[in-house]
Amino acid sequence: MAKLNEGGFLDSGGDYRDLIFYKKTKVLYDMTYWFQEHKLRIGDRTKDQMEQAARSGKQNIAEGHADGMTSLEMEIKLVNSARGSLIELREDYEDRLRTHGWPMWDKSHPRYEKMVQFCYHHHEPEDYRPYFERWSEEEFCNVALTLIHQADRGMWSWLRKKEQQFLEEGGIREKMSAARRQARGY
Repeated sequence: MAKLNEGGFLDSGGDYRDLIFYKKTKVLYDMTYWFQEHKLRIGDRTKDQMEQAARSGKQNIAEGHADGMTSLEMEIKLVNSARGSLIELREDYEDRLRTHGWPMWDKSHPRYEKMVQFCYHHHEPEDYRPYFERWSEEEFCNVALTLIHQADRGMWSWLRKKEQQFLEEGGIREKMSAARRQARGY
């Protein structure tokens, strides 16, 4: 049966700002904001698109968490929407690499593993800001892509856990009924 919050049915689920995938989307927003301000031409429609995709990737997690207090379904939908926004952002960074003839780093690239490990262990914007001016556009895009992939994997894993939670505990109506029965001593 559902684990109830002190006999109730509302559960905040913790602080979304502690989720690693949320932290990575925060880094991605800051990186993308800087990138579109410093590397894209004024009037380039991609500027707004990239910033909005990065923003939606982050904001939908926060909104989903708040909605999750009463609707697991809405929480799942909004986190999946965040994934969709990051996929859109991924396409923009991949397009930038492809259209400029720069490689998308994979396991055969000499710096790939070091980049993956750096992104895996660093989750705060402050960890990345010192590099914004120093990285080439190729490096910048590949780091952003790595963060996107890591955030996406984190969200996918989280969504699978929420799926299992729903199967075990049900939704808000079931939790409300259980809380009422518990309060009445049934």
